[in-house]
Amino acid sequence: MRLVIARCSVDYSGRLTAHLPEATRLIMVKADGTLAIHSDGNASKPLNWMVAPNVLEIHDDRWLVTNGKGEHLTIWIHEILADVTHDLGNDPGLEKDGVEAHLQELLAAKPWVLEEGLTLIRREYPTDIGPVDLLCVDSARQTVAIEIKRRGDIDGVEQLARYLERLDNDSRLAPVRGIFAAQVIAPQARVMAGARGIEAIEVDYDGLVEAEDAELRLFDIR
Repeated sequence: MRLVIARCSVDYSGRLTAHLPEATRLIMVKADGTLAIHSDGNASKPLNWMVAPNVLEIHDDRWLVTNGKGEHLTIWIHEILADVTHDLGNDPGLEKDGVEAHLQELLAAKPWVLEEGLTLIRREYPTDIGPVDLLCVDSARQTVAIEIKRRGDIDGVEQLARYLERLDNDSRLAPVRGIFAAQVIAPQARVMAGARGIEAIEVDYDGLVEAEDAELRLFDIR
């Protein structure tokens, strides 16, 4: 990963046009080519980004990032304050807490709890930016990507939106729609999901656990 702190201005054109005036920012370039521009605020969300695959051209006064969708990101470099590169090695991935991991297991076994007719294709379906929790197919044979959280916040919705973008690049799966499932979904996350065309569903975890326990007792012959 390459981390550059620089005084820069940024111009983006593609789905819309945007301009960031000159300021000191962090430019992050990951090993897969994904590039993100961060300020010292705005929590963890970048000001602008280009996910892989893309092409990065580095010139003395500017960086040019383009992709196959016709998007262009120009970073005008006014002064570089720091420039370091680190090899982070292989990442073992996120270990979910007990409730979240168990909720994924329960919904993988019974995806129709979320929507009648859903059938599981695979858990932890890989994309080039990380695995989506469940990949399913609905009764109309459309692919459905499901991201599962214990508490559903805006970051989880954004994560699923990025997965959907990557999955839609696979002609075998497209078009792919999304379901964001959580025990509790924040109002802002629900609004964001609606704006992204993602269905937000609150799941009764305790009810699923009780049903699982009842099934185990039913087949316990001791």
